[in-house]
Amino acid sequence: MIEIRPSNERGQANLGWLESRHTFSFGEYRDPKHMGFGPLRVINEDRVKPGAGFGTHGHRDMEIVSVVLDGALEHRDSLGTGSVIRPGDVQRMSAGTGIQHSEFNPDPEQSVHFLQIWIEPERSGLAPSYEQKTFSAAERRGRLRLVGSRTAREGSLTIHRDTDFYAALLESGEAVTHALRPGRTAWVQLARGAVELNGQSLAAGDGAGIRGVERLEILARSAAVELLLFDLA
Repeated sequence: MIEIRPSNERGQANLGWLESRHTFSFGEYRDPKHMGFGPLRVINEDRVKPGAGFGTHGHRDMEIVSVVLDGALEHRDSLGTGSVIRPGDVQRMSAGTGIQHSEFNPDPEQSVHFLQIWIEPERSGLAPSYEQKTFSAAERRGRLRLVGSRTAREGSLTIHRDTDFYAALLESGEAVTHALRPGRTAWVQLARGAVELNGQSLAAGDGAGIRGVERLEILARSAAVELLLFDLA
């Protein structure tokens, strides 16, 4: 079964400096039908205006992954990490027993457009940690590039959950396939463009939860497709 989560049905928040779309319940947006998907708890699509951002705040017991689509996002945390992530970078922060951090758009002219994903860890009480890696466009073009996994295989980030996290860039007519092992589910989040997922149409911002399907085929129906795929235990 494939269940589409249309972009225009997501929760919304507009704070002036921040425009956000919530795939699952988040903040003041609550929908009992969309509380998450397996260990996936949050997929937010955020746009932050130049020079603005999220002040210092805390998290516990969550794997927080950020993927920048356009612009730059500056990160600082209580571990002493200071970094800027840009398109192609993937950032993973394990909140564990507790971490404080801030996120700002350091550019004085360009907004930053990014996805923030929260994944419930396999257990509570992990030591807080931070990791960041760059996956070039060439690595993601025309294929599903593993960017996060439980075992950090193939040079991916460590995700403290039995989750394989892929990113892909496709041009019109290109296709990728992915086999799901028995008992596993998947989520596809389309960041840009238009695709067919096993014959069903997805547009930018749409997501899809997949259960009981052995093989996924994703066919690009537009240029400049960017997508994420989560293979979940």
